[in-house]
Amino acid sequence: MVTSVAKERTVRSEPDYIARAEALAEGFAARAGEHDRIASFPFENFRELSEAGLLSLTVPAAYGGAGAGARYAARVLGIVGKACASTALVLSMHYINHLVMARSQIWPVRLSRKLAQETVEGLALINALRVEPELGSPARGGLPATIARRTETGWRLSGHKIYSTGSPILKWYLVWARTDEAEPRVGQFLVPAGLPGTRIVETWDHHGLRASGSHDVIFDDVVIPLDAEVDVRKPADWRAPDPAQATVHTIFVAAIYDGIARAARDWLVTFLKTRVPANLGAPLASLPRAQEILGGIEARLAVNARLIDSFASDFDDGLPLSAIESNIVKLTVTNNAVAAVEDALSLTSNHGLSRKNPLERHYRDVLCGRVHTPQDDTTKIIAGRSALGV
Repeated sequence: MVTSVAKERTVRSEPDYIARAEALAEGFAARAGEHDRIASFPFENFRELSEAGLLSLTVPAAYGGAGAGARYAARVLGIVGKACASTALVLSMHYINHLVMARSQIWPVRLSRKLAQETVEGLALINALRVEPELGSPARGGLPATIARRTETGWRLSGHKIYSTGSPILKWYLVWARTDEAEPRVGQFLVPAGLPGTRIVETWDHHGLRASGSHDVIFDDVVIPLDAEVDVRKPADWRAPDPAQATVHTIFVAAIYDGIARAARDWLVTFLKTRVPANLGAPLASLPRAQEILGGIEARLAVNARLIDSFASDFDDGLPLSAIESNIVKLTVTNNAVAAVEDALSLTSNHGLSRKNPLERHYRDVLCGRVHTPQDDTTKIIAGRSALGV
């Protein structure tokens, strides 16, 4: 078995992608506030990520990518998430799909190779479009209203997807739909962006992650080839989650929200060192209360770092990981991140909530972790049922 350390060395033998991410992060952070303010999509960030070879980070080396595993990708996402959470969210979905493709026995080789090569050669991002107005997230069960009708020449796809993260820049949609067969099957269909009948409706006007371009995408009798069927099964066959997808999803989502909390922590440290109230005559950093709260933030972030790194390393090493444990990691890291930013706000009074400072944006962004699938109630119920054997 190849260990995560050996895999890390393999990636490190290539250009240093961590250093590349850190170099880009400064520009991402400088632009993040304006993109958030007007909810504009950061196209320039993805152009720079592509030029730096970071879009193909999780593409297999055999196809020209870096062949990075979950641990290395999570580190990059943490760096990008600290600078611009919206950019990191779009990037994480792209990374997840390529990691799953690389490990999948189901993905048609022709399609996975095509998408990999396009990502290596240019701007070719992919994301799964799953959520619908009536259904909500399919993670909670139910059949999608999006329908794929089989004809002699191809599938004809019709439906309405919401929260389609990265929609302004995606080249490929992995659409969750059901067939019109007598006994419907459910699964994923690969759809190129921009086909006739496809329309993006700019509905995204959110409290947090405002630059993520998570708009609605509508499909009106869109024609796709018969071999665009990626993984379509009986509904009952989807009850057990894909362990690989569940694991990398939770690790990458956790890394993003941890990155947001670290950005808040860094801003807080500067604020405490430089803010000198007239009645105190010394920086706020001199107060034991400030030191204690900041120490609590450090403790939460230290736990997060260990959880993300060790769990990602276990995944890369091929150790058996349960979806329950994956979800608990996401729950713990995101709640630690939210609490860290809330603690930062408790020390900054009106300054922390002022739009001229980034802390209020970090707070809005980190709160999205509570609604990001898997949600806390689902994680706790499943874990509780497992413990009870019911």
